[in-house]
Amino acid sequence: MEKEALVRGILEAIGEDPDREGLRGTPGRVVRSWGDLFSGYGIDESDVLTTTFLEGACREQVIESGIQFYSTCEHHMLPFFGTVSIGYLPRDRVVGASKLARLVDMYARRLQIQERLTTQVAEAIVRCLDPAGVMVVVRAQHMCMTSRGVRLQDVKFTTSAIRGLYSESSALRNEFLMLERA
Repeated sequence: MEKEALVRGILEAIGEDPDREGLRGTPGRVVRSWGDLFSGYGIDESDVLTTTFLEGACREQVIESGIQFYSTCEHHMLPFFGTVSIGYLPRDRVVGASKLARLVDMYARRLQIQERLTTQVAEAIVRCLDPAGVMVVVRAQHMCMTSRGVRLQDVKFTTSAIRGLYSESSALRNEFLMLERA
């Protein structure tokens, strides 16, 4: 079945008339929006984390915080959104600054749950960059909680993934948490 016909069927299922003026172009608009919302499929993490540098590499924490993301919950197909903070301890190379944000965006633009998103970002960095440690913290609001169900506003859901030296050192974790909120 054609994608637009599926959207048309959804409109009919919720009691709408897909032929009324305001909805006539909606199936096409929805299908085009899916192209953007779910553009993370078919992209490989190794294609995103390609630009690395020896020059400027360090053994100290590299932290990128406040990476905004928008995703779609796979349970209710409603949006969730928030910020990601990533810290890593390079061995020999550092990655281009925009690449971490692109990695988050790649995974966020799939049907997702926050816990998996957090783990996927951390594991991709481990696989592609081989750092001495990685820490990822994701804070998000979920529309499935604010617009339906319990209808709670301003609730933030926080997840973390900790790998390598970050899992062995509370001082390192605390330094990351202090710096990522600065």
